[in-house]
Amino acid sequence: MKSQRAPVEVFSLSFLDVISCAFGAIVMLILLADNGEDGDFSDTRQISSVLQALTRAEASVSSLQSAIDEEQDKQRQAEASSASNASQEQALEAEIARAQAQLQQLTDKASGLETVRTMRERAAITTGDADERDEAVGGIPVDSDYVIFIVDTSGSMKSMWQKVLNKLEEVLEIHPQVKGFQILSDNGEFLLSTSVGRWRNDTPTVRRAVLRAMRTWQGSSNSSPVEGIEAALRTYAKRTDSLSLYVFGDDYSGGSYDETLATINKLNTDQRTGDKIARIHAIGFVQNRLQITGEMQKFSRLMREVTRQNNGTFIAMD
Repeated sequence: MKSQRAPVEVFSLSFLDVISCAFGAIVMLILLADNGEDGDFSDTRQISSVLQALTRAEASVSSLQSAIDEEQDKQRQAEASSASNASQEQALEAEIARAQAQLQQLTDKASGLETVRTMRERAAITTGDADERDEAVGGIPVDSDYVIFIVDTSGSMKSMWQKVLNKLEEVLEIHPQVKGFQILSDNGEFLLSTSVGRWRNDTPTVRRAVLRAMRTWQGSSNSSPVEGIEAALRTYAKRTDSLSLYVFGDDYSGGSYDETLATINKLNTDQRTGDKIARIHAIGFVQNRLQITGEMQKFSRLMREVTRQNNGTFIAMD
């Protein structure tokens, strides 16, 4: 028997796949083909317009950035100006403070000069009833039999030591011949320790020897005449009823005026009669009257009151 061939199936699965693929390709070609309206950027003129707009936008951004930079520069300048103004304000405040300090210094100096002027006016007024006076030393009475010089030997006094020696010599010369004299430092240290408690004879030879010794004297000092006054009164007050003390100084570094005055007045008062034992005079020295310090003014105030309460005279030198 003859074998029969299987029937051929034209529309098999493989054929349908091929047809489908072909149909899909045709559809894709149709979709990709030129089909009427072009895209937004297909026109050359539109592209040029967009580019111009972009250029204008970039220019606007650049302009805005420049404006921002300018404003930032102005802000930095304003901040720098503010800082400069603050510095100027601080400098002005410092200058005002310096001016106020200088004004206070000038006021203090003026006050010191007024004190000196007042003291010079007072120098011609001497309490007590002395018969002999000499206006060359401000009207200091010269009626005492014994004289003690209490001399500040501090550095400030040593800087004008020749002036001090000249004035001491003048005071000695205007006195009539005294029975005895002595010299102590403001600390109560004697010019010659061997003469403690004794008097120096008042002769021209002794006076010259004392002045020579004083030229090289290195006495101790604390810039306060209180110790020297106390030492002189404790040593000599009870041994004579005719005594004068001369205090030479330029400043005072001590404490309370009241305590100092009380101590001096107690030592210088006769407990039986209540009278003063010694006259206490003082001469204040100033190296430069435009540089009067607070310590100088303190010395002037203290010694003015000491001399007033102890029948003496205060003289201010310059």
